[in-house]
Amino acid sequence: MSDAITDQRTFLVRGDDDVSRCGWVGTDPEYRRYHDEEWGRPLRDDERLFEKVCLEGFQAGLSWITILRRRPVFRDVFHGFDVARVAEMTPDDVERLLGDARIIRHRGKIEATISNARVTRDLGESLGDLIWSFAPETPRARPVRSFADVPAITEQSTALSRELRRRGYKFVGPTTMYALMQSAGLVDDHLVGCHLAPDE
Repeated sequence: MSDAITDQRTFLVRGDDDVSRCGWVGTDPEYRRYHDEEWGRPLRDDERLFEKVCLEGFQAGLSWITILRRRPVFRDVFHGFDVARVAEMTPDDVERLLGDARIIRHRGKIEATISNARVTRDLGESLGDLIWSFAPETPRARPVRSFADVPAITEQSTALSRELRRRGYKFVGPTTMYALMQSAGLVDDHLVGCHLAPDE
């Protein structure tokens, strides 16, 4: 792959396919695929949203590419993020996962994934409906110059975080929830000039 060309005006990156993307993609092929096929696309499926809640929690303090590259293994060890199966995992499973070098071996995050599955199982409503009830009513202006124009938290992500924590979820702080809102398409933060940002 040729070196990416960065547009210093908008902090876009243009790869060897001559397509402009948000600059955080860089030259990594998996980041490119994730940006083009997943990030910012509306997602309402409960199981996939549960996975995002969990993986965004694992990402806290790390780069997203670290989680993305390990996502297949996370899916393997957490039963495809099947809520019912994860909810039945035991302290023995926690100890086993703490010895698995393929994932992020953080006891609190592993235990939170299992605990969050139990909360989701007993929620009494769709996780997707709950999360999407915090989507902004009107879209914010599309970021123009760089991701410095994008907030780390918003009123909605703070409210979502507060409600999820009230329900018993863990590792769901406002910054983590804003990242979830970006990735699951509740907000559209593709920069102006990105091929996935419609002309406005």
